[in-house]
Amino acid sequence: MDDKTARKRQRQSEVRTIAHAAFIATQGFATRSVHGGNEVDDETYAIRRPITMANSYELPYDPTGINWSAAGGMVYTRNSGANQIWLEQKLALLESAEASVVLASGVAAIAGVLFTFVASGEHIVASDNSYIAAYRLIEELFPQKYGIERTLVDSRDVQAVRQAIRPNTRLIHIETPANPTLKVSDIAAIAKIAHDAKALLSVDSTFASPYNQRPLELGADLCIQSLTKYINGHGDALGGAVSGSCEHIGRIKTEAMVNLGGSISPFNAWLIQRGSVTLPLRMRQHNASALAVAQWLEGRSSVNFVAYPGLASLANHNVALRQMPGGFGGMLAFGLAADTDTCNYFVSQLRVITSAVSLGHDESLIAYLGPGDERQYLYPSEFNDGFFRLSIGLEDTEDLIADLDQAMARAGL
Repeated sequence: MDDKTARKRQRQSEVRTIAHAAFIATQGFATRSVHGGNEVDDETYAIRRPITMANSYELPYDPTGINWSAAGGMVYTRNSGANQIWLEQKLALLESAEASVVLASGVAAIAGVLFTFVASGEHIVASDNSYIAAYRLIEELFPQKYGIERTLVDSRDVQAVRQAIRPNTRLIHIETPANPTLKVSDIAAIAKIAHDAKALLSVDSTFASPYNQRPLELGADLCIQSLTKYINGHGDALGGAVSGSCEHIGRIKTEAMVNLGGSISPFNAWLIQRGSVTLPLRMRQHNASALAVAQWLEGRSSVNFVAYPGLASLANHNVALRQMPGGFGGMLAFGLAADTDTCNYFVSQLRVITSAVSLGHDESLIAYLGPGDERQYLYPSEFNDGFFRLSIGLEDTEDLIADLDQAMARAGL
């Protein structure tokens, strides 16, 4: 094929891809999950995007005008790569966003937002319950190293969020549902507070997934996902994402992704792209089983409390009903009326549910967090004697309940 024919074919391919993406954007969530970011491969005609395991791409005839630190354009995979771009296209469709950036992990995504939008001497308002790495970034590392001011609040309390605003507040960052307490915060109300203060609102929506909750549709400026969890769904890849406007995502790509080097690997991007196809099917099962398990646990006399957004007993359940139309997710927390040894023994007797960290896998995972967690003073009081974080997987609901039942019986609960 001569150069002229190759260039013509490339232009035709680009036009076809743009038209395809515009059409897919008008389709339902499940259709976007299947077709978003995917097209027929121009070289092999495969109907699935290939893994492009390259760290470099051929330069143009005259490379003198290239900005080697710019994001976008396939020159070097730290700046942008094929699998990264295709995954970003899909996520933007799923999150109702103009653009997305994918990074090496969920923590890289959180750090990228903080690094990009908050400078020394400026102020953050953040949820008092959050993922431990986010807590450490906001409460310790950014204040100590960069002089960032911060206020942690119970973001369920909209008035507390409003009162925490200062003249130098640049960002409100919330998790909803929160890790590990499942606290639910009102995204739309907090977005208004942020915008009235000329600040941005970022929402870590990992526990919900875009199937259940889309913060950008509720007024948030940035939506963060740990792709490692539900969007990947198979426990075999790390990744993180931020979605929002082209302006905001462009800044994160230029200031944080390229310069901090938190780019996702092509293989991980490909794995996550593959896993995301079944997101709607998986989330329906996660949602249904988690609600059934939460209701079963609530009826056990040996259970002190159950935290799950789908239960009427959870504070702000009415907010969850409004902003999580797809369902309430697969994550719950509960406590047992037992000492630490008994709680550990209970976990050891589980046969279907695995004792491990992470969440959103096909298999159910449980982690016992005993008394003494460094954030314990920020937890609701019922969490203080230790609790379990349970990620409900895709097993038969009846098998999960039976497994919990037999383990409790063996532990004398």
